[in-house]
Amino acid sequence: MNLYDVISETSLAGKELTDDQAMAVLGCPDDELLPLLHAAYKVRKSFYGNKVKLNMIINTKSGLCPENCGYCAQSIVSKAPIEKYSMMKKDEIVAGAARAADLNAGTYCIVASGRGPANRELDIVVDAVKEIKDKHKGMTVCACLGILKPGQAERLKEAGVDRYNHNINTSRNYHHKITTSHTYDDRVKTVEAAKSSGISPCSGVIIGMKESKEDVIDMARSLKVLDADSIPVNFLNAMDGTPLEGTDELNPRYCLKVLCLFRFINPTKEIRISGGREVNLRSLQPLGLYPANSIFIGDYLTTEGQEGSKDWKMLEDMGFEVDLEPLNREIANALT
Repeated sequence: MNLYDVISETSLAGKELTDDQAMAVLGCPDDELLPLLHAAYKVRKSFYGNKVKLNMIINTKSGLCPENCGYCAQSIVSKAPIEKYSMMKKDEIVAGAARAADLNAGTYCIVASGRGPANRELDIVVDAVKEIKDKHKGMTVCACLGILKPGQAERLKEAGVDRYNHNINTSRNYHHKITTSHTYDDRVKTVEAAKSSGISPCSGVIIGMKESKEDVIDMARSLKVLDADSIPVNFLNAMDGTPLEGTDELNPRYCLKVLCLFRFINPTKEIRISGGREVNLRSLQPLGLYPANSIFIGDYLTTEGQEGSKDWKMLEDMGFEVDLEPLNREIANALT
């Protein structure tokens, strides 16, 4: 077996990759990229077959955020020319779920900017989720509202929220380079709060913020420890007006190697190609589905995504099947 087959077998056996193996994935020579992708696909296929989960996001509150995250166009330090608005009305959020259903998106992600939801904002989300779950049986609802206060996770769970997203974004050691208005542990505590309330945890990263390869490996391992069911892997799309303006460190081949690493380290989890997919993977987007098993369709928070029909055509051309099954954490746990 070649090195990548050994790594694949290690992952399938539920064993930890060594530091050298993890670094070998990220440092894979470009002319060995296809064997690496094949090895990652063996792991992905073992747990998810050829199915791809579709997710759609709605930005229910844009800008107006007091945090100083260097990557974000919605932060207080950003001068990016984005649309800013306060919390949407319930009916607008419910209407977004109907659009998600039309696109066969199994997961509808309700996102709001800010440090965390005020009770008034949470009331709107709770009421919207109740109506969505009544109208769209089987749709997975994910909320991403920032740092949760005591009792808020429980209210979301009671309303019918299936999943809560709160990204770690980067490694513990690099976190202070990206934001100082909250700590890495603040993020971990919110993920743990979601888990404790019975909500499926979703947490991911942003790649391309001048972090080291060691940081990337640490992110993947940290998410394994957190036991995040869904791991969105974002690739930085640096917007003018943000502190990371002009940052352009990524190429499509490295992005594919990152996705392979996250699959090897988190073999049973949903690995989702998220923000920056179109900009950074470019013509190699289809190859990302060999390690990953989930994508966003439609637009992101403040940037446009690929036209939905192109995503469907990409899946069809690759021979992948859209996964219409709702989230079942018990099944996911059984796989481990």
